[in-house]
Amino acid sequence: VQLQASGGGLVQAGGSLKLSCAASGRTFSSYVMGWFRQAPGKEREFVSAISGGRQYYADSVKGRFTMSRDNAKNTVYLQMNSLKPEDTGVYYCAARSSYGLSPSSHDYDYWGQGTQVTVSS
Repeated sequence: VQLQASGGGLVQAGGSLKLSCAASGRTFSSYVMGWFRQAPGKEREFVSAISGGRQYYADSVKGRFTMSRDNAKNTVYLQMNSLKPEDTGVYYCAARSSYGLSPSSHDYDYWGQGTQVTVSS
């Protein structure tokens, strides 16, 4: 599986961005998909995951971010609203071939190249 993330950019605090992650492969619908982010000098952290109709969010983004997927387009999305400066970082999409939502980056098998999100105050 190859993943290509896009949609990052510079936005003011309180603004919105929508990230996309396009995946290759015919079994896309069977993968658990996740979004992670990494701020400068910090470890990569979990943002959200989706499997079937179930979603899982980090507490820090709950109520502001919404993850969705379009299996016909082999694409997952991350709608980010009410952005804060602490949301700044490189956002990565990831795919997990095993069953179950997971917040651990170690459980994901495939990673995209990342897209930069910068939120100014």
